[in-house]
Amino acid sequence: MGMTISGPDGRSRCRWCGAAPEFLGYHDTEWGFPVVDDHRLFEKLSLEGFQSGLSWRTILAKRENFRKAFSNFDFDKIARFTQRDLAGLLEDKGIVRHRGKIEAVINNAQRAQELVEREGSLAAFIWRYEPDPKQLAKPQAVSTSAESVALSKDLKKQGWKFVGPTTVYAFMQAMGLINDHVEDCAIRAEVEVARQAFKSKRGRHFS
Repeated sequence: MGMTISGPDGRSRCRWCGAAPEFLGYHDTEWGFPVVDDHRLFEKLSLEGFQSGLSWRTILAKRENFRKAFSNFDFDKIARFTQRDLAGLLEDKGIVRHRGKIEAVINNAQRAQELVEREGSLAAFIWRYEPDPKQLAKPQAVSTSAESVALSKDLKKQGWKFVGPTTVYAFMQAMGLINDHVEDCAIRAEVEVARQAFKSKRGRHFS
């Protein structure tokens, strides 16, 4: 089976984006484009943690509910969540009501605050783990990498939870640390342009 499908405009896309109607827009406008906004990075790490054992379609369908429930993933706000907030989240049918995963987001928000105090931003820390594109496996051929293992270990050492190597690799794919669109995907070139523009401005992003 080929790695691509034809999109509604006739251009080739990664095959996975044809699995559900809502995947196409996510694939074309978000997946793989570089992200430096700390709240978006924290959101994606959190949602990847929620996805563990579930499908991304389930999480994507509930993403706006998650954003509302978790203060748009502003970790300074989430870090102050109380037991009452936790109880409310466990009653919220719009999200995944998994106590361990909800508690992990609150815990990770506190760890994110500590990290930002040390490093200046979540982005500055995370982007240090961007792999050398020349060392990457063929697109979508693996589910972990040396860099995702290293970042996972570093986050766990700092007390983060639900950040295993596979979760972190999916996060790196989505946030643009890797251009994992397959070679024939029309969006791959768009992502590469965005990544090059990002690299040229990196000093300003992390100053």
